[in-house]
Amino acid sequence: MELAYSLAGLVVGFIVGLTGIGGGALMTPILIVVFGIPPIIAVSTDLIYASVTKFGGVFAYARKKLIEWRIVILLLSGSIPGSLLTLEYLKGLAALDQIEGLMNLTLGVSLILTSVAVFGRNKIREFALKVEGRPWVVRAKKIRPAVTVLTGILLGGLVTLSSVGAGALGTAMLITLYPRMSMPAIVGTDLVHAVVLTGIAGAGHYTMGSVDLSLLTYLLAGSLPGVFIGSHFGAKLSPKVMQPIMGSLLLIIGVRFVLAG
Repeated sequence: MELAYSLAGLVVGFIVGLTGIGGGALMTPILIVVFGIPPIIAVSTDLIYASVTKFGGVFAYARKKLIEWRIVILLLSGSIPGSLLTLEYLKGLAALDQIEGLMNLTLGVSLILTSVAVFGRNKIREFALKVEGRPWVVRAKKIRPAVTVLTGILLGGLVTLSSVGAGALGTAMLITLYPRMSMPAIVGTDLVHAVVLTGIAGAGHYTMGSVDLSLLTYLLAGSLPGVFIGSHFGAKLSPKVMQPIMGSLLLIIGVRFVLAG
């Protein structure tokens, strides 16, 4: 079984390296559906797994000055309180089946939203650029910092409950709010936010006693080389091929969890 966990980590790491999508969105469902791990353990462990695997990428973006720190701070000023409030809510739920039912439903919704973000990322950017000069958009820019904080609150809750949403969904939201930012800057900014958010949420789950450190070790043993191998092949693969495949897969898994919830 330990070898199977590392193999799952290798496969997911490879897909993440290949496409830049799918860390929590694939690992959590695999742990629940394939290995039969309870949702609370799967989500909790995957949060720390996601934070560790994404941490290394931060330095490359920071060196190239592709991180908008002001936006990171705005997002975190919403997502950290959102995560902490969600953790307090989970601690207040006495019955395990209540927690797992809520997590299954949130996981399904997060996966469906993520699939929409994967499918529509380019369209979202085109639309945001097309309308940015219109009067109502110009007026809306005055409240953009507040909307960014609210976006952080939403992501904080979703990620803490499902371990999904900090990547593709966060990127789509940043594209909508900041269409003039370059894609590398959006990815770098979202990555820093995701590392901090998943780390804090994972630490909160750890205090609840729901993180399986042994499972985490086996997953990381497979995923770290997987990301490296996937990144090597990813440069040669067209996103036009992989995005529809990943979007469809996430949509199918998401619907399955919504129906189960």
